[in-house]
Amino acid sequence: MAGKLKTGVFSEIGELEGVILHSPGKEIENMTPRNAEKALYSDILNKKIVDKEYSQFKDVLDKLTNTFEVQDLLAKVLVNEKVKYDLIRKITENEKVEYLHGHLMSLSASELAKQLIEGVVMEVDNLTKFLSNQRYSLAPLHNFFFTRDGSVSVYNKVLISRMASQVRDRESIIMETIFDFSEEVTGTTFNPVDNRCSKKDLTIEGGDVLVARDDILLVGMGSRTSSRGIDYLIERFKGEKKKQHIIIQELPMSPESFIHLDMIFTFLDKDKVMTFDPMVFHSSKHITIHIIIDNGKVTIREESNLLEGLKNLGMDLEPISCGGTKDSYVQEREQWHSGANFFALAPGKVIGYERNVYTIEELNNHGFEVLRARDIIKNRVNPADYEKYVITIEGSELPRGGGGCRCMTMPVKRKAVEW
Repeated sequence: MAGKLKTGVFSEIGELEGVILHSPGKEIENMTPRNAEKALYSDILNKKIVDKEYSQFKDVLDKLTNTFEVQDLLAKVLVNEKVKYDLIRKITENEKVEYLHGHLMSLSASELAKQLIEGVVMEVDNLTKFLSNQRYSLAPLHNFFFTRDGSVSVYNKVLISRMASQVRDRESIIMETIFDFSEEVTGTTFNPVDNRCSKKDLTIEGGDVLVARDDILLVGMGSRTSSRGIDYLIERFKGEKKKQHIIIQELPMSPESFIHLDMIFTFLDKDKVMTFDPMVFHSSKHITIHIIIDNGKVTIREESNLLEGLKNLGMDLEPISCGGTKDSYVQEREQWHSGANFFALAPGKVIGYERNVYTIEELNNHGFEVLRARDIIKNRVNPADYEKYVITIEGSELPRGGGGCRCMTMPVKRKAVEW
């Protein structure tokens, strides 16, 4: 497309005009059962199946919107020698591998982009390295296909995440470099920390940040986003003239299926949301907090739940239950495999995993036509013929990585929604 695509995301459901993806590469194979937990996985993935499922996901998005690949964007900005030098310096200092600076500088832009994601194989040139059980001097980014986490478009700016685990820091550093220097996508970035070695209790990740409306953010607070991370957002908005609402949902610290807010709550349409009911409606242990920032003044109060808080602000939303409404075991099983994690392509037009059959059935009962991704790819079905739909992609292996379709997307721009 001609010219840069400028950041503009003022809702979760506006018609998608551009999205950043990362097709999983060799980095997900560069993992063993021994290091899976350190890589934030509970199991290792089968790349052959991941490739098949992810290509289905990407092929659908390619048909419906503008897509950008992280590795391609990164390679293009690294042609600039100063950008290349500064990025290598940031990464090697943050991961305490300054001795790699010369090697990384010697690589071409495309090879450097590849190695920064897939990992830098350790050169065994001394006894310590020989005895080490590590294969990489710079670890692979096993989680980077979940592009939602490292950065998030918030209105006309890009929040660079402060990741809860240092093994993911490089993802946010790369995304910041892309948005600061890309010729294809651009956005004014803001970063919660200038020095990544400080303020370890300040964390915020993109999966916890949902843009409900141009004056309402929803933010999850749990294992990945801390209260100090939310305090950072409050300070940012205190300097703006508009009235801003932030509704906070406290999340359990475990299990891992609750790591982000978008694992229990995602927007589907102007008047519909997907919810994991046991967490959204029935958990008295985890509070919902409403923060109002108005001309620098901050007011904080509790709400009954997310939907009540949104309703009080004029967003009266009908919940659709992840896993259906009949069996709590089914709800738990489907939520575990990202059954609440849908990604909106436009109002009433969403994409999610086919395996969550009770959730898909519930969507169908609420007027969403079920379209299979493989039928769209082969031109058997045209989504434009349907006013409201859910596209289903195969997902036996991808969900085992711990995320769904929203997790695997970083929207750059959406069209405005007429509320």
